[in-house]
Amino acid sequence: MAKRKPDDRRERVQQMRREQQQAERRRTITLIVVSALVGVVIIGAAAWVPVSRMIDNPASKPMSEFGVTAAEAGLGALTNDSAAGVSEHMPTGQKISYKTVPPSSGPHWAQPAAFGRKFYDAKDRPALETLVHNLEHGYTIVWYDETIAKDDAQLEALRTISRRYESSQFDNSKKLIIAPWKASDGAFPEGKHIAFTHWSLANGRRQYSEKVSGEAIEQFMKKYPASDAPEPQGA
Repeated sequence: MAKRKPDDRRERVQQMRREQQQAERRRTITLIVVSALVGVVIIGAAAWVPVSRMIDNPASKPMSEFGVTAAEAGLGALTNDSAAGVSEHMPTGQKISYKTVPPSSGPHWAQPAAFGRKFYDAKDRPALETLVHNLEHGYTIVWYDETIAKDDAQLEALRTISRRYESSQFDNSKKLIIAPWKASDGAFPEGKHIAFTHWSLANGRRQYSEKVSGEAIEQFMKKYPASDAPEPQGA
C-alpha cells in the first residue's frame, strides 16, 4: 500500500479544521438567532401586559360602550326637588324619612361614604342617610333596583362604569357612587329600574331609567357637575 504524502495529510488536517470552524460558526449564528428571537418574545410579552391592560381599562373607553345608548335607556323626565337640608346633620343612627324616592337632598348623618368606594351591593350599601351626605358634596348617585341586581349583563355594566371613576386621589370629576335601591326603601315608578340623583344648589335632581346606560349617566353628570353642589369640596 502506498504511503500518503505529508502534503496530503496536512491538507486533510486543514480541511477538517475548516469544517470544524464552519460548524462552530453555524452553531454561533444559530445561538445568536435563537437568543434574539427569545429576546423579542420576552420583550413582546412584557410590552403586551400594559397594552392589554390599557385596552381593558374602562377609563380608555367611551361611556357609550357600557349598557345601551341614552336613546334606548327609557329615560324619564328630569325632576327638580327641594334643595333643603344643607348642613343639617342628624345623629348617626337616627332614621330619616325622605320625601322623594330616591332622596336627592335633605337632612343626613354627619359622615359621608368614603370617596374611594364607587360600587356597592345590597350586602354592604351605606345607609341612605350617609349617602345623602355624599349628594351634598356633589356626588351623583346611580341607584339600581332588584331587577337590575338579577340581570348579570346590566349589573356588570354598572360595575365596569364604577371602575371608570376609581381614583387614588381626590377628584371632583370622579364623584360617582353606584348603589342598590332596596324594595324596603320605597318604590320606583312602574317600569323604571335605575335612578340618577344629584344635589344642586338650586334643587335636588332626579331622573329614572329603564336600563343601564353609560351614555345617559355621563349626560346627567355633565348637566349636574359636582361643582354646583352645596359643598363641592367635601370628600
